[in-house]
Amino acid sequence: MDRQQIVQCLEEAKQHLNQELLPFWLKRCKDDNHGGFITHFDKDGNDTGEDAKSLIAQTRCTYTFSSAHRAGYGGGRCAEFARHGADYLLNRMWDADNGGFYWMTDRKGNVTIDKKVVYGQSFAIYALSEYTLATGDPRGLEHASRTFDLLQTHAADTLYGGYFEMFDRDWTLCGPGAAGGDRKTLDAHMHLMEAYTTLYECSRRQVHRRKLLEVIGLLMQRILHPQNRTGVPQFWADWSVAPQIKFDIIWGWDRFTGGEKKPNPTDNTSYGHNLELVWLLLHALDILGEPITQYEDTIRKAVDHAVRFGIDRQHGGVFVEGSHTGPAWDLEKEFWQQAEALTALLDATLVWGPQYWKDYYDVHRFVFNKMIHHSVGEWWPLMTRDGKPIWTHMSHSWKTNYHTVRSMVQSIRRLEKLLARTK
Repeated sequence: MDRQQIVQCLEEAKQHLNQELLPFWLKRCKDDNHGGFITHFDKDGNDTGEDAKSLIAQTRCTYTFSSAHRAGYGGGRCAEFARHGADYLLNRMWDADNGGFYWMTDRKGNVTIDKKVVYGQSFAIYALSEYTLATGDPRGLEHASRTFDLLQTHAADTLYGGYFEMFDRDWTLCGPGAAGGDRKTLDAHMHLMEAYTTLYECSRRQVHRRKLLEVIGLLMQRILHPQNRTGVPQFWADWSVAPQIKFDIIWGWDRFTGGEKKPNPTDNTSYGHNLELVWLLLHALDILGEPITQYEDTIRKAVDHAVRFGIDRQHGGVFVEGSHTGPAWDLEKEFWQQAEALTALLDATLVWGPQYWKDYYDVHRFVFNKMIHHSVGEWWPLMTRDGKPIWTHMSHSWKTNYHTVRSMVQSIRRLEKLLARTK
């Protein structure tokens, strides 16, 4: 590895995080009138006026400011913003009658969609656990633990394992098909691993440890492709593979441009999800104090599949999706996949050696040369293969600061470790 390249990447990440990315959010997202965060901004960073506050956006912002404060950024302002977010979640989005968090409110905090979506509950656990770790406020862990208990009571499938994901306000399971009550997904279970990791880090309770290990086991045994160890997106209740569809309440896939079906509904995998799962699993094992030995073959296969098929050797960056066994077929570049690839490929370099550095550097250069809208401070959401914006908003309910800020915080930490090794 070229030490000067590491120094360059580290300085670029620090400058972007401290001078562009965090200032973008600290300047404009705190809603002092109604609480919570405003998360809809156009290409110039202007508030679009969208009258919605989603559980995903509010929890992700709360997580982001909590984690940034815990990592030492923001000079105390991130802790202030994190508390502001936690107040909104607990005062306006928590269902005092049935427990759990509503899916959507309007800007003033009135509930507009009262369903209980496990994907959203997982981010509440993640955000509120991180909030307590960052600030010491016990309310975060209290409500994260209560949400965890609700999932074990209402969502856990005691027959086949894992969790059902779509519920009405009173935790009645939704119907089949687009309502989502008959399906299980990689996405929700990966984020439950993420959430339970931080919950266990915060609580150190054995039940949280056991359930984290249980979810890891499901990912290894049921959710990843048995040969290639790549992620399979959707399943029926018994874990047989289901064709990937769009759900009514959340995006059944990360984006779509028309129609209701994937071109390859049972043979598609997301490079971003696979790489995100890699580093989240490594982090979970670290928090658990478990060796990576029994998972190493799976992790290496997932990384090597993404490196072989997912990285664009011509333009840099990571493609969106492709086959479990062959090349990519969706060649556009999505912001969050780049963000997760940066962290995972640095982990691969740290754990298995410098052969993964060029893969990281190819993604880094695409992000810093093309994907970051430097004059505004955030990232373009979706680009052509060669780096021209397709979507131009800086934020909405699904694109907030979670992937981008987390990627920079985690990348800086790993680049500093790599730099120390090259002395």
